[in-house]
Amino acid sequence: MEITVTLVKELRERTGASIIECKKALIEAGANLEKAADILKQQGLALAEKKATRVTAEGVIEAYIHPGGRIGAMVEVNCETDFVARTAEFKELAHNLALQIAATAPQFLSPDEIPPNINSDPKVACLLLQPFIKDDNKTVQDIINDTIAKVGENIKIRRFARFELSY
Repeated sequence: MEITVTLVKELRERTGASIIECKKALIEAGANLEKAADILKQQGLALAEKKATRVTAEGVIEAYIHPGGRIGAMVEVNCETDFVARTAEFKELAHNLALQIAATAPQFLSPDEIPPNINSDPKVACLLLQPFIKDDNKTVQDIINDTIAKVGENIKIRRFARFELSY
């Protein structure tokens, strides 16, 4: 089956992977767009796992204040280099994470932070396990892994805070 430029372009827009990676995935998937997207997703997960031990000392602090000024969130997102911290993909991730925190009010970053005496659903209480607000088919961790695959560096959320005015 022929791999057309249009097919490669569509997969690239969908996944954010490079043209070469998209073409290889389409060849492996026999020009099936869905299978190729799954292949790229698995490659992204493998890349994220491989980079997980790298030091993340650069990054940004992103703040979001909801219209009306009654809810706000701040998040520190770290990466390996200041070059990546200045990219549009990284800044978009940080902004989306701040939106997620403001909208869903997570209490913990990951399940290992939940104290043993607290009974709460990890998918609600933990930021990394929550369904992403802009695409509920993915978790926040999936979105981070996708960005890791795009920028080629390890990314971690160091800390976050959410503020809400109360009566």
